[in-house]
Amino acid sequence: MIGDTPRGDRLRIVLFGRRNAGKSSLLNALCGQPLSIVSSVPGTTTDAVSKALEIRPLGPVLVTDTAGLDDDGSPLGQQRVERSRKILETADLAVLALPSDAQSTEREEAWVKAVKERGTPLVVARTKSDLIASPACAGLARDLGAIGVCSPSGEGIDRLRSALLDASPKDWEPPFLADLVRPGEFVVMVVPVDLGAPKGRLIMPQVKAIRDCLDADAVPVVCKEHELPAMLARLGVAPGLVVCDSQVVDRASSAVPRNIPFTTFSILSMRQKGDLSTMVDGLGIVDNLRPGDRVLIAESCAHHPQEDDIGRVKIPRWLDSHVGGALHYTVFPGCAYPDDLAGYALVVHCGACTMTRREMLRRQEGPRAIGVPMTNYGLLISHMKGQLPRVLEPFQGRAA
Repeated sequence: MIGDTPRGDRLRIVLFGRRNAGKSSLLNALCGQPLSIVSSVPGTTTDAVSKALEIRPLGPVLVTDTAGLDDDGSPLGQQRVERSRKILETADLAVLALPSDAQSTEREEAWVKAVKERGTPLVVARTKSDLIASPACAGLARDLGAIGVCSPSGEGIDRLRSALLDASPKDWEPPFLADLVRPGEFVVMVVPVDLGAPKGRLIMPQVKAIRDCLDADAVPVVCKEHELPAMLARLGVAPGLVVCDSQVVDRASSAVPRNIPFTTFSILSMRQKGDLSTMVDGLGIVDNLRPGDRVLIAESCAHHPQEDDIGRVKIPRWLDSHVGGALHYTVFPGCAYPDDLAGYALVVHCGACTMTRREMLRRQEGPRAIGVPMTNYGLLISHMKGQLPRVLEPFQGRAA
């Protein structure tokens, strides 16, 4: 079902502009339903509103309506603007709502410049097209190739959908593992069933791996860690790839012959969502950590912590043992990611399966800019268990 596509696998489209520019009406028109409250009062939208939908033939997207970027006349308004700016930075595709009755477009011109400097594709909708465009609006709309839309009547919405398709990044997210296997090859997936796997379901990276296999015409084979030796013997041919949960990487590696490519779900997820090479480089600090150093554990979702949670319990336990003393850990779940990373010796991120690639890449920019090393769960665990060179072998000679 369309609604079942995970948030992190949806192209993120962010609507932005000044207050009362028609952003909420635009969202409602794109969605075909009154999702956002619409009024003539500036500042009606005070927080982001998102809707998952499918724009054919673009596919599943997440469209987000933001508060006006000009609402900076009060401390509360400034907080709204800052939140909207952060959301805009995560956009895979940005849509500026340029109102026809705008008498000045200096703000819009500055916002457009900022979006383009980030390399984000931009579509401009000249909203309220039933009104006569002011000279300022008409000039900027012409320069930016704006599409005139009247949301209440639906005029221009089809043209806007076509423009979104044309402007969308064609390779906004690389494959999960399809480029690592050939049609007809077996892909063995080692899936522990523990507290981290909700009853009746698999976790998202495992589901994505299975689907990517099917899309690549490969054959997924799923087993638990203690079944792996018998499964490999039963296949009769060497699989094209073996993927395991990071927590059993050492046991799985000992059962997989050296001639068979081998890696983990977390590393595959990070390769798809972020810059894997930067995360590998971040491991350089691990063996030099000292007791008392500060470590940030970053989670992309706000899951309910488990009794033996991987990020909050197991990794700190293993890392303390590796270092030879207690480190100081701070956990930031979901969207709660700090602006100030100074003072941290290392950032350890999850596999980012619920994030878009642009979101993860933006998160990587912060530590890189101030020289704080960053890595992820799967890479760190593989390093501590002495398996890092092997789990990276499948990616040699490929863009990470």
